[in-house]
Amino acid sequence: MTLSTPSVCVTLGTRPEAIKLAPVIQKLRGIANLKTYVILTGQHREMVDGVMELFNLNSDRDLAIMKPKQTLTEITCNSLQGLEEIFRELQPQLVIVQGDTSTAFSAALAAFYQKIPIGHVEAGLRTDDLFNPYPEEANRRLISQITQFHFAPTDLAVENLYKAGVTGKIYQTGNTVIDALLQVADTNPQCNIASLDWSKYRVLLATVHRRENWGQPLQDILQGFHLILENFSDTALLLPMHRNPTVREPIKAFFAESQVKERVFLTEPLDYKQLVGAISGCYLLLTDSGGLQEEAPSLGKPVLVLRETTERQEAIAAGTAKLIGTNSRTILNHAQELLTNPEAYQRMATAINPFGDGLAAVKIVEIIQNFLKENS
Repeated sequence: MTLSTPSVCVTLGTRPEAIKLAPVIQKLRGIANLKTYVILTGQHREMVDGVMELFNLNSDRDLAIMKPKQTLTEITCNSLQGLEEIFRELQPQLVIVQGDTSTAFSAALAAFYQKIPIGHVEAGLRTDDLFNPYPEEANRRLISQITQFHFAPTDLAVENLYKAGVTGKIYQTGNTVIDALLQVADTNPQCNIASLDWSKYRVLLATVHRRENWGQPLQDILQGFHLILENFSDTALLLPMHRNPTVREPIKAFFAESQVKERVFLTEPLDYKQLVGAISGCYLLLTDSGGLQEEAPSLGKPVLVLRETTERQEAIAAGTAKLIGTNSRTILNHAQELLTNPEAYQRMATAINPFGDGLAAVKIVEIIQNFLKENS
């Protein structure tokens, strides 16, 4: 490598970031005259490693910041300090961040402090409620204010950015999560869970981890799951548990004495290949996840969103997802409609996914290449 070879730093710290940036990293690393550095903060240590292995990626630097019960302040400060040193050493022409995590915010801020241009993948998502989701809504707004290249997944995301009056260039690219999903789905992945007979049950795939759902909302959600299983004996619940004890322990305690616990399958977080297999094999999804609202429609699965707000209004408008909140009776009622009404189920299952065609990474990398050529 000569000193004139341009370089890009791609920063990530959580599993969703790794999944959504994997197609971009793969494309960037396929460019002969470009050095691509992958920088991990370690915000979600174990959950990132599996994604890196799945997509045959390796990191160039790892801050390894993860520790038990770390606060948002600790994540941000440790990431910011570590990334400052790395960016100062590598002097990249561009720093790529994804989404709305504390890692993404810290990386954008570290780049801004050194006047390095920022490319924001999945830019423009908004709920217009600063504390819902928390801290993600604030993170993405803050990132948008210092970004030079906004890679927005949808028309609505583009519109949100223009409304916010951000500087920088705005591009509609689609969402890279669809690129990653289709790449893995092409391998026909399976999700084998001990004692879970996929042919015997209509499997409800559920995830819950959002901070705003901790405490009583989580209890209400779990009661909603219980009511569904109680009313529909042909259903089973597959619930991969987040590693955070604040979420995990209440889930385990709730179902420990449940009368339907033989149809409840609590597991460790699924690796991404297993998750894609689970989405393919399940009947419907109940989740407070952002990414699953984007992924499930590509595989024809309805999504019931266990939140009061969503930054993915496109899914609601397209009819691939419904925003139902956390009330246990409301959860039962919406699930019941999909479990008993084939027409309602098909309307959601066959709605067009608004999040792209699997070519987002190609578009993003082309924009990056043009920028590097213009500034070489």
